[in-house]
Amino acid sequence: MNKLHFILLGVAVLTAVVFLSFSSERMRSWQSGYLRVSGPALQAGSAISGRVAKLQKGLKTLDQLEEENAALSAQNSELRASSQLSGDLESENKRLRAALDYRERSAFKLLPAQIIGRDASSWWNTVKINRGFAQKVDAAQPVLTAEGLVGRTTTVSKDISIVLLLTDENCQVAARVEGTNEQGILSGQRVAGNSSPELVLNFLNRDANLQPGMKVFTAGVSGAVFPAGIPLGVIKEFRARELDGQAIVEPSADFSRLEDVFVVLGSQ
Repeated sequence: MNKLHFILLGVAVLTAVVFLSFSSERMRSWQSGYLRVSGPALQAGSAISGRVAKLQKGLKTLDQLEEENAALSAQNSELRASSQLSGDLESENKRLRAALDYRERSAFKLLPAQIIGRDASSWWNTVKINRGFAQKVDAAQPVLTAEGLVGRTTTVSKDISIVLLLTDENCQVAARVEGTNEQGILSGQRVAGNSSPELVLNFLNRDANLQPGMKVFTAGVSGAVFPAGIPLGVIKEFRARELDGQAIVEPSADFSRLEDVFVVLGSQ
């Protein structure tokens, strides 16, 4: 052990003897002074530590935030769907009330029916309805909506019937133009470049003074399938041909959105 080590050892021993010689009262006094000096710093550190702990406790994890966001999004979607459903139900009620009102006012004995089948390949030709001979439906009976004529029944089974639509070229109807003596045959006609057919009224007088907006109704020819007075549409355009006149007719019924219809069983 060298000289430096002896000196350090002596200092340590002397320091220990000095501290041991202090009374317990002196030691407490020193401790009190130390606490007075260091107390504010310790209190500040403790307060900061407490605030940090509270802040950490109040913070949410990213997973928790994502879960809450997903829950809020789901709730928002549910509210939108509920609002949409409410609007759809209101529209449905209005449509059904209008149909019921038409049935009560109609001069015909009407059987309500619903469209239950429509093929894309024959969209403008035929539809299936949920009524048949069990409900007194027969072949060749008019089918209409509150707006106008839809077509006529063809094949009829117990609870299902096929309806040939007015937009099919094989569904021909004797028609008259309101306010004139003009009569002709109305039927569907395919138009090149158009997905939907148009209604044409043929065999009119070539010099007939027909204007757009004139109404067209069933003529009710004796022995015909369709009784008189059912709306068919309005004149859209008139063409004078070599031997007769032809009118393009905008249909009264919306054939692109058929849902509820009536089968005419007879007069009231």
